Amino acid sequence: MSETAAIIDYGSGNLRSAEKALARAAKEAGLNTNVIVTDSPEAVLQADRIILPGVGAFADCRRGLLAIDGLKDAIREQVRENGKPFLGICVGMQLMAEEGHEHGIHKGMGWVNGTVKPMQPTDKSLKIPHMGWNKVSVTEAGKTHPVASVLNADDHAYFVHSFHMELADESALLATTEYGGQVTAIVGKDNMIGTQFHPEKSQTVGLKFLKAFLEWQP
Repeated sequence: MSETAAIIDYGSGNLRSAEKALARAAKEAGLNTNVIVTDSPEAVLQADRIILPGVGAFADCRRGLLAIDGLKDAIREQVRENGKPFLGICVGMQLMAEEGHEHGIHKGMGWVNGTVKPMQPTDKSLKIPHMGWNKVSVTEAGKTHPVASVLNADDHAYFVHSFHMELADESALLATTEYGGQVTAIVGKDNMIGTQFHPEKSQTVGLKFLKAFLEWQP
């Protein structure tokens, strides 16, 4: 069966890297998945899977998403009403939260009960932004999730961020990493999953994760 995976183009994200990684993951998994990059609400409404990347500040990404008429509503309809599988990457994951505290307080999509706040490592020698490869530790909730559970105990992924999501609902926490304290690495709820790390830059581990997302039938 053929599917379309739509990567949302709203001016914030590693679009081509994400497109190439998802296309490669689909090919290696033997899936007939057409990966597109689009800012069209109509195309989003026809897609089978939605990927929301994000690079930069929470408020800027939110503003970019709202600037395209009908795009946010199309994403919400597909994800929340039609139950299409959704993947948020980096700030795309952060936008799933109730609000972000970067350059003021800004509303998120409210899909996950959490708040995006500045990272404050207990080890003051650690630099912000957190940039580089870190171990991803899957939680007990993550071990039963069809996507997060493909990660192994020694898997590392590539992170670039200065803010992180603090969850009020621990059941949505699927994986963590350590950077002067526990940092949310993967969140998940219903048909939605999000990563603070960049799977499109995480080589073999990232491809494994993307394959699992493309095969996921929530």
